[in-house]
Amino acid sequence: MEVNQYLEMFIEESKEHLQACSEHLLELEKNPDDLAIVGEIFRSAHTLKGMSATMGYEDLADLTHKMENVLDAIRNEKIHVSPEILDVVFESVDHLEEMVMDIANGGDGKRDVSSTVAQLKRIESGEEAVTEVVATTIDTPSVASVLEYDSFEQTVITQSAEQGFNAFEISVRLREDCLLKAARVFMVFEILEKDGDVIKSSPTVEKLEDEQFDQQFYVAFVTKESAEDMQKKLMKVSEVDEVIVANINQDKFSEKEYEAHKEVAATATLEEVATPAHTPVPAKSATPVKAEKSHAPVGNKTIRVNIERLDILMNLFEELVIDRGRLQSIATEVNHGELNETVERMSRVMGDLQTIILTMRMVPVETVFNRFPKMIRQLSRDLNKKINLDIIGAETELDRTVIDEIGDPLVHLIRNSVDHGIENPTARRAKGKPEEGTVVLRAYHSGNYVFIEIEDDGAGINRDKVLAKAISKGIVTQEQSFSMSDKQINELILASGFSTADVISDVSGRGVGLDVVKTTIESLGGNISIESTQDVGSIFSIQLPLTLSIISVMLVEIEKEIYAIPLSSIIETSIIRSSDIMNAHNQKVIDFRGKVVPLVFLEEIFEVPRKELQDDEFHSVVIVRKGEKLAGLVVDSFIGQQEIVLKSLGNYLTNIFAISGATILGNGKVALIVDCNALIK
Repeated sequence: MEVNQYLEMFIEESKEHLQACSEHLLELEKNPDDLAIVGEIFRSAHTLKGMSATMGYEDLADLTHKMENVLDAIRNEKIHVSPEILDVVFESVDHLEEMVMDIANGGDGKRDVSSTVAQLKRIESGEEAVTEVVATTIDTPSVASVLEYDSFEQTVITQSAEQGFNAFEISVRLREDCLLKAARVFMVFEILEKDGDVIKSSPTVEKLEDEQFDQQFYVAFVTKESAEDMQKKLMKVSEVDEVIVANINQDKFSEKEYEAHKEVAATATLEEVATPAHTPVPAKSATPVKAEKSHAPVGNKTIRVNIERLDILMNLFEELVIDRGRLQSIATEVNHGELNETVERMSRVMGDLQTIILTMRMVPVETVFNRFPKMIRQLSRDLNKKINLDIIGAETELDRTVIDEIGDPLVHLIRNSVDHGIENPTARRAKGKPEEGTVVLRAYHSGNYVFIEIEDDGAGINRDKVLAKAISKGIVTQEQSFSMSDKQINELILASGFSTADVISDVSGRGVGLDVVKTTIESLGGNISIESTQDVGSIFSIQLPLTLSIISVMLVEIEKEIYAIPLSSIIETSIIRSSDIMNAHNQKVIDFRGKVVPLVFLEEIFEVPRKELQDDEFHSVVIVRKGEKLAGLVVDSFIGQQEIVLKSLGNYLTNIFAISGATILGNGKVALIVDCNALIK
């Protein structure tokens, strides 16, 4: 079997199953008596085991199998959940994640997990006697004691017998060392469906699919074949240890129930009666299909698409957007009715297409946030602290390219908050705080940006300690420190090599990592800010662009130069009189709906040359917002709204103040895109 073509799918699905295991283990720790949670973990582990074995990753499959045995013992109440057992299972999941990451990076997925395997075996062997007793209780050839039929199933069996079919009760036992039980069940059902109809199974199809049975299962079956032939065929399935085929004893059927359904079934053929009642034929996959899914619409499915293909699709669409702008410009000049109509229709269709493409690339930040509950659990144990993690807004979506880069910076910030921010229980009690500290991870949209905040109720940033360290490191001078605001002092911890830690640990280090955080976020077109109050807590706020490609803008003109202002930052446009402009603290301002709004003259910011001095009575102003702060951008005139493709200025023009990029307009000219956030800062 050629497995390389399935490798990418295997890696993605493995990550999903391991994430599900981690989430449910955290739930199980809070509710150790909830066996339904154990069942969910078991299913994820079992699916991962089957996938790993199929792909040939034996170490991965073996460790998952050992973990699955422990989960099965818990599920069957042979052993009880304890913190020590959960620690070992968490450790197993960590190893599995490392193996999958190694495979994703081109490795073979091998890892020395002998100590963890030994611990899992010890946990499992603690209840060996119970396991043996259970094994003997199911080792009975009696099928009738397991299968019970309702009135409708009795009618189906009776009618089939009248039409010359044989009705059998079949018991199938798998070998004790069978790894892929669901696959063997599938093979058994495939043989049965070729030769007749399955009326009933015990356990149900859902439980067989999820391997919620020991080694034996039972099937009620109608066929034209003989009992001997069916037994021979089923015994050919690998890892099947025993097959017992017995006639169904119809004498035990209630005559009253039979008569009640006889009239209903009289006009139906065997196929018509049996089809709705029989177990559905499993699809060509490793596990039987659940009964309720057998008639599901084929269209309700998803496919995995390589992100590189979406990048290519986006690049092609960006070219279309530029050409659309050119067409609109030509249509305006020509003023031809049919051409205008066609361009308008094309614009509408492209708008829908653009929405679909951008939506395809959007991923909930939940995919990044999911890793942190388990990390917080481990850190709280390592540091002997009590910490609660609250996650808010995990459904907030970001472009996939941003999601891929933001994980590591968030890890640094959260570890930093836990290590430096949250105090130990003794210190918190002394300050009158609850022993359990809280870290809040929050995400939300604001304009065309996504904000991610890490807030803790810990010790906050020690202003004096930070300043002293910064001066000793030569980051700032003594004179500069006198005029620095609290916000500027807080952000000193983002400087390269800065750390206030008295003892260096491997958990975090303000400076060893935080300067990398700042660099990474700024490379994504975002920024980071810090608010902190000593002994109250800190908030690290990350601002990230929602998408990095197509945006809606307002085109404005200054002299003969055209600039684009993102619509997401604009509140409204306005025309003001020169007499309305006032001065406050050497800054020109206006009264905008009861608020004092500073004016920013873009011609001064961008040093636009004037052919002649202007002293206009009226000014065109674009009111923009960043959070709660407002500013008025003064321009010569408004051109109109347009969707543009954001292009980088390249390596030669980096860090240009208040310019986030450029775009090509419909007439072929280049317009610079104004960074409103930089202007408001």
